[in-house]
Amino acid sequence: MSAESKRRSAEFLRIAGQYTLGSLVTEASHPVTANLSDVAAHDIVGALKLLLEVDGDVIRKFRDVVESERTGEIAKTILEALKGGGRIYFTGCGATGRLSILLDSIWRDFWHGQGNLDWEGRTFSVMSGGDFALIKSVEGFEDIGAFGKKQLDDLGVSDRDVVFAITEGGETSFVIGTAWAGIEAGAKVYFVYNNPDEILCEHVERSREVIRDSRIEKINLTTGPMAIAGSTRMQATSIQLCVMLVILEMVVRGALDRDPKVAPREFLEKLEELHKGLKSPETLAAMAKIVALEESVHRAGGKNNYFADGFGIDVLTDTTERSPTFCTPPFRKFDDPAAAESLAFLFLPEEETAGAWRRLLRREPRCLEWRDDEIRGLTGGEDFSRRAETMRRISRGELMRFKIGLDGLAYRRLKGGDCAIAVFSEREAELASSPDGFYRGQLRRAEEAGARTGLIYFHSGTGEIAKWVGIGAAAAIVVPPTELLLDGLARVAVKLVINAVSTCTMVRLGRVMGNMMIYVVPGNLKLIDRATRYVSRLANLPYERANELLFEVIEYVEPRMKLDRAYPPVVGMAVARARQNWTNEAAEKFLQGR
Repeated sequence: MSAESKRRSAEFLRIAGQYTLGSLVTEASHPVTANLSDVAAHDIVGALKLLLEVDGDVIRKFRDVVESERTGEIAKTILEALKGGGRIYFTGCGATGRLSILLDSIWRDFWHGQGNLDWEGRTFSVMSGGDFALIKSVEGFEDIGAFGKKQLDDLGVSDRDVVFAITEGGETSFVIGTAWAGIEAGAKVYFVYNNPDEILCEHVERSREVIRDSRIEKINLTTGPMAIAGSTRMQATSIQLCVMLVILEMVVRGALDRDPKVAPREFLEKLEELHKGLKSPETLAAMAKIVALEESVHRAGGKNNYFADGFGIDVLTDTTERSPTFCTPPFRKFDDPAAAESLAFLFLPEEETAGAWRRLLRREPRCLEWRDDEIRGLTGGEDFSRRAETMRRISRGELMRFKIGLDGLAYRRLKGGDCAIAVFSEREAELASSPDGFYRGQLRRAEEAGARTGLIYFHSGTGEIAKWVGIGAAAAIVVPPTELLLDGLARVAVKLVINAVSTCTMVRLGRVMGNMMIYVVPGNLKLIDRATRYVSRLANLPYERANELLFEVIEYVEPRMKLDRAYPPVVGMAVARARQNWTNEAAEKFLQGR
């Protein structure tokens, strides 16, 4: 063990009490998916059914929220704030950060369509690490509350505003920092989270301080364990999406003098119908075709290009979250051919990347470009060089190197062994119907290059799928029609379907054991604790020794991690080393040969 890895382990263990989170419900193993990897090995449909069965927890919790009628009170508070010139802020980290950006884009898109530019600009998203983190989580940012406070303060939060501080676990320092920033500014603050109060208050001091502060209103959305233990990108964020969309729907309806009270019941009724339809044999079989397509391509070393527009940010969110959860290469910058090729990428129907980012976000990208003195002030001089280097890697210029416009296609050409998948709705008739349109055209070009094709088509039950005959894998998903103005049910449908498909694919590729994410990337303190617990459990080691071993492996792969090069899973390496008394090199060679 090197002196540096020993130092870093000791440093973590000194503060581990703040991040030893195994007692949280969101970290527990869900009994429904306890044998998920065994089922998935021989039955894709069966595995998808298990994943969607756990989504039933979301439906049950949402029903409780609707029956409490609390959403009406919250919507009324927001509407009053907006009429008084206030704004809404959504803050989050990782999955909830991307949720915040999604909510912001949905709101902006609706009011833009109404021609109301004033109300279009009344929402702001605050994601740990800025908009760059849509592509790749920014290491260490979510562990520092002061960073959250600064990002919110920089946007000018005031006493006229409403802040939704959204954290799946209820313990993320960055999000808690935004909550305190909102309180200091005099804003109305809602703390949205997914673990029982009593457990958080017992084990996490920073959570206890927020939960017990009467100035902060709590929205507890605990659903239970995740389908993949600890993977809060799934059910935790799904229930948050449902509740936040209903609240925004009620606000919009109130602003337009439409009855807001009908929204929660209608959303619940249609959500139950949607969930039932997703579990139907026909829909499961169609989703299984997409899983089989992606799995076969990835096993052969190929890549997948997604094509989306209206659901672009939804698809981007899922593809990005595969990286820390399953140790897949993140999106690759167009001019960095030495980086590992991304398994999945996204393209929008915009000629140039700058326009594609605006189209995706429904606004100009906001990336962090803090000065050196600002960074020193936030960190107290500790780790200044590392933080400053991180800041240089997350600027707007760096974001533009991810070419998601049509100008990026030349840098990610498809060939035999690759695939292309279109994700769209019947609302996108213009892009979908023309033979030379975005979706049909891109799929045709993919086929001409020798790649395989697929599509996921969300429609109201009257959508025409026959014209897509010839597409290798086609999944038509029925989204029950509603009178909802924000089309929120479709966004939930996209999330549930793509979460299930991508998770099942990764389980089939061996990146989950039972329902534990053994390929997790320990990119922050919470994930270091999770990885340590997994090594401890799988290798039968004391927590402290498992952590020391983990940091040895991290030190070994870190140079490749920082350069986006391919690297082996750190948990798997640590377990192999412990079981066989191997070196890092021997453990990596073993894992490569599996």
